[in-house]
Amino acid sequence: MYKSIFLKRGKEESLLRFHPWVFSGAIDHCVGEIADGDVVDVFSAAGDFIAVGHFQKGTIAVRVLAFDNVAIDHDFWVAKLSAALNMRKAVGIADSLNNDTFRLVHGEGDYLPGLVIDCYGSTAVMQAHSVGMHIARHEVAKALVEVMGQRIRNVFYKSETTLPFLAGDGQENGFLYGGNEGDVAMENGLRFHVDWLKGQKTGFFIDQRDNRSLLEKYAKGRKVLNMCCYTGGFSFYAMRGDARLVHSVDSSAKAIELTNLNVELNFPADKRHEAFCDDAFKYLEKTDVDYDLIVLDPPAFAKHRGAIHNALKGYTRLNNKAFEKIAPGGVLFTFSCSQVVTKDMFRNAVFTAAAQAKRKVRILHQLHQPVDHPINIYHPEGEYLKGLVLYVE
Repeated sequence: MYKSIFLKRGKEESLLRFHPWVFSGAIDHCVGEIADGDVVDVFSAAGDFIAVGHFQKGTIAVRVLAFDNVAIDHDFWVAKLSAALNMRKAVGIADSLNNDTFRLVHGEGDYLPGLVIDCYGSTAVMQAHSVGMHIARHEVAKALVEVMGQRIRNVFYKSETTLPFLAGDGQENGFLYGGNEGDVAMENGLRFHVDWLKGQKTGFFIDQRDNRSLLEKYAKGRKVLNMCCYTGGFSFYAMRGDARLVHSVDSSAKAIELTNLNVELNFPADKRHEAFCDDAFKYLEKTDVDYDLIVLDPPAFAKHRGAIHNALKGYTRLNNKAFEKIAPGGVLFTFSCSQVVTKDMFRNAVFTAAAQAKRKVRILHQLHQPVDHPINIYHPEGEYLKGLVLYVE
C-alpha cells in the first residue's frame, strides 16, 4: 500500500457499481508520495480494496484501470488490448477487406480511461488524455505491436493537444514504433489522406463512418452541402452515392486542402465537387443554391458544463439557417459531438430551430457513435455523438 488512496465513508458506492472515476471530493487521505500519473490503489474508509488506477490532480482524481487487485504491467496491457481487438473482430470491423480504418481503444468504453487508439491501415495513432496514459505510452505501444502482429507496422503518438497540462518530457508528437509509410487509409472502399500530424483528433473522424454510409443512400440526384466538412468524409460518400453536386465548406484552409485531395483520390477530375473556405454562418447566409441535402457536423460547441447554454444557442442558430435554406423535400443530417449536451438538449435545440424557420420536419433516423466507439454501460458519460436525420417539407 505504498501509493494508496482512502475514500471518505460512503463514497465507494459509485465504484461498487463499476463507475471508472474517483472524484477528488471523495478522497479522505492518501498514503505515500503520489504524483500525477502514478498508479494507485483505492480503498474504502474501512480499508477494503476497491480498484487500481491512474492518479491525476483535478476533479477526476483517479481513472480506474481495474476493479481487481492486479499489477499494471506488460501482461495487463496485452490482455486489455487483446480484449479490445477481439471485440472489433467479433463485430466484423477489424477484418473487413474494404475497411482498414477503425478505433481499437475508446477510453472508458474499452476499460482504458485516458487512452484512444485509432488504426489507419498499417499505422496506429495513439492519443493520451491523462498523464498516466502518457507516462505508460511506451509500455502500451510495445503491447500494441505484440497484440496487432502484422496488422500494425507504425505507432504514432499524438498527444500534444490532448493532455490537460504539461505532463513532462515526451509530450511532443512522433513515432513510438516504425516510421511513416504513407498517409492513405481506406473506409468502406473509399480512400482518404490522414493528417495524423496536425489534424483534429487522430486525423479523421472515424466515429461518423456509419452515418456517412447512411448519407450515401440518400445522396442520389441531390445537391449536397457538407458544412464543417473537415477532410470531406461526407462529401466523397455523397459523390459515390451519385449526388448531382457536392459543395464542401470549412473555415480551415488546411481542411479544404485535404477535402480536395480526398475527393480527387476517389473521383479524379470530377466536376460535381467544389470546396469553399468560409465561416458556416456566413456561407449559409449568402448562398443561393437550393440544396436538398445538408450535413451539419460542427466541432464541439461545449467542452464543459459551463458552456452548455451558449452551445445550445449555437446549435439552434446553425440549424435554423439550414432550415431556412434547404429545399422542400430536403434531408438534413445534423450532429452534436459535445459530450455535455444530452440527446434531449440537442433535439430541443433542433426543434426550436425548425419552429423558428416555420418548417414541417419529421425524424427519419436518430444517430449515434459506431460499434468501435463502445459505451461502458457503467459509464453513460461515454455517449457523446448524437445526430438526427430529418425530412423537411
